[in-house]
Amino acid sequence: MITDRAAGERALGYPAAAGVFAVGMAGTTLPTPLYGLYREQLGFSELMVTVVFAVYALGVITVLLLAGNLSDETGRRPVLLCALGLSAASALCFLFEGGLPLLLVGRVLSGFAAGLFSGAATAAVLELAKPGQEAHAGFAATAANMGGLGCGPLLSGLLAQYTPWPLALPFLVHLVLVAVAAAVTWFLPETVARPHRPRTLRPQRLRVPPEVRGVFAPSAVAAFAGFALLGLFTAVAPAFVSQTLDEHNLAVTGSVVFTVFLASTAGQLLTGRIGVRRALPVGCLVLVVGLSLVATSLAVTALPVLVAGAVCGGAGQGLAFRAGLTAVGDAAPPAHRGGTISAFFLVAYLGISLPVVGVGALTMELGLRGAGLTFSACVIVLAVAVGLYVLRRPLPEAA
Repeated sequence: MITDRAAGERALGYPAAAGVFAVGMAGTTLPTPLYGLYREQLGFSELMVTVVFAVYALGVITVLLLAGNLSDETGRRPVLLCALGLSAASALCFLFEGGLPLLLVGRVLSGFAAGLFSGAATAAVLELAKPGQEAHAGFAATAANMGGLGCGPLLSGLLAQYTPWPLALPFLVHLVLVAVAAAVTWFLPETVARPHRPRTLRPQRLRVPPEVRGVFAPSAVAAFAGFALLGLFTAVAPAFVSQTLDEHNLAVTGSVVFTVFLASTAGQLLTGRIGVRRALPVGCLVLVVGLSLVATSLAVTALPVLVAGAVCGGAGQGLAFRAGLTAVGDAAPPAHRGGTISAFFLVAYLGISLPVVGVGALTMELGLRGAGLTFSACVIVLAVAVGLYVLRRPLPEAA
């Protein structure tokens, strides 16, 4: 006799897991257009905004270090349910926000959730693909990650600008979505053959399997550069848009941030067409062009140029990100795939945190425009270096 749960598991595949992934990641960027409101309400500086954002990345990195390979042992489904619970707890912190400490707690919890999602959800999407669906599943995994991150600020920007309760309604809506995602996760097939409960959680050594090391370094550094651009848009772009470009509509702010993630998703789609070998150097080149446009927008104070930089930079990040993740995932042995992917995301999230805090610190001395120009120049140098390296030593083509 087939139970309802078994029937549900047969009906669900990698698209359902990708949907859960997208909902989880959307929660991590919901506060992006709201930082200006929090800054006015609580009276903290732009540097503190970047610190609030960066503690999210600290949460991600902590989980990747302590539990990056947890889903390889306990199974994908329990880890996804735990991540959704943390995402709901983060939303509750923002709902009942009474000052800076609860904002920081909410962001840390959001980082914990993202850290669990990064390895477990990516692995689940890839492993739920049937034979012949591997390429589609690879795109679904990275698109769910970037698409979810982009939908968060778009949703909260629209709700904050055009509905009552701008600091509450976005998180109420997200709680409903998390509940739906949890129900879907409950019926997902478990892809780990013999899940078991680990004895303890202890810091992991960042060991990449030998067969992955040749592709891991350039792929991870490219991810670092691309995520630095994403960090700029999700943490500091709202201030750039309002203070430097004099645009105060929260829906516009959310749309600008959404644009960079939408472009990233489009870049990931192109990766499958041009191949991993070419996508990484091409992505680095396009990322450099995008960063140059971002710098130009700040120099000439032009919102359309910033949007063009978001489109170009996002596309470059998407090309490089999917190429690197595909190469690393293909090279990793199945027993260590979750942990290896988590190591990849660890480097990426260092890119989304450290440079952004640096931008916040620089604003104290150089102002937003000067800090943005300095940031752009540094990441351009890094992206050019990686692009030249992979031109000389191309990645292997995906299997």
